[in-house]
Amino acid sequence: MRPASKAVVTDGAGIRLWLPFKNHFIDKQSFVLLNAVMHVQSLTLLTSDYPTKEAYPFNLPVFRNTKRVAFDSPVTLFAGENGSGKSTLLTAIARACGIHIWQETGRTRYDHNPYEDRLGHYLSIQWKDGRVPGSFFGSESFRHFRQILDEWSAADPGQLNYFGGKSLMTQSHGESLMSFFNARYQLKGLYLLDEPETALSPGNQLRLLDLLTRAVDSGSAQFIMATHSPILLACPRAVIFDFNHDPLQTIRYEETAHYKIYKKFLEQIDP
Repeated sequence: MRPASKAVVTDGAGIRLWLPFKNHFIDKQSFVLLNAVMHVQSLTLLTSDYPTKEAYPFNLPVFRNTKRVAFDSPVTLFAGENGSGKSTLLTAIARACGIHIWQETGRTRYDHNPYEDRLGHYLSIQWKDGRVPGSFFGSESFRHFRQILDEWSAADPGQLNYFGGKSLMTQSHGESLMSFFNARYQLKGLYLLDEPETALSPGNQLRLLDLLTRAVDSGSAQFIMATHSPILLACPRAVIFDFNHDPLQTIRYEETAHYKIYKKFLEQIDP
C-alpha cells in the first residue's frame, strides 16, 4: 500500500522507500545492487605527514584519529553536523582523485587559512582498476559551471546536447540540477556530491534516489555524497559514515541524527 504523504516509511520489515517512478516499495534491507562496482576501494589519511595540527582542517579530531576509510558500497554517504568535516573530506577526495572543481578565483578574503584546501595532499587513494573520470557537484561550483557552459554554448550550441539540449541557465535551479544529473550520471565514473538537496524539492530528491540506484545498477558509477537529507540518507544499500563520531564509523539509517530529529518532529505535529 502506498503511503499517503511520506517518502520514507518504516514497518516490521525495516526501512522501505516509496519510489513513485517504480510504482512499488524497495526494501532498504534486502535491496541488491546486481552490478555494483567500486572504482575507489579505500583512502588512507596520512596523519603523520600533516603540516600542522593547529589549523583547520588538520585540527579536527575526526581527521587526526581516522586512519583509513573503506568504500564497501557503490553509494557512500557522509552524515554529520555543520562543521564536522563532511564537505572538507569530499573536496579533498576530489582533489586527490584529480577531479576538477569549478570555482571562481582571485577574490580577496579578510582572513585566509593557507591550510584549508590542503587535506587532499595527505590522502592516499586506493583504486580498484586504475583511475576513472568523475565530477564534483556543489551548489556554488554548479552555479559557476552553468555560467561557463552558457558562454561555451553561445559559440558552440552543440555543447548543450550533453545536458538535455537546453540551457541550464534558463531552467530553475532544481530543474537544471536534474538535467545535469540525468546527463552526467549515465557515464562511467566517480561522482562526488556535496549536499545536492539544497536546491531539490522532496520529489526531486526521490528522483535523484531513483537515478542513483539505476546508475549504480548499470555497473559503471560510484557515488560519494555529503548530505543532511533524510530522504537521500535512505538510499538503498548505501553505507553511511557518521562524522559526529571520532574516529569515523558507519551507522545504520535509523541511528542518524537526521532520521531521529525528523521522526520526532513529525510525531509531534498535530494531525
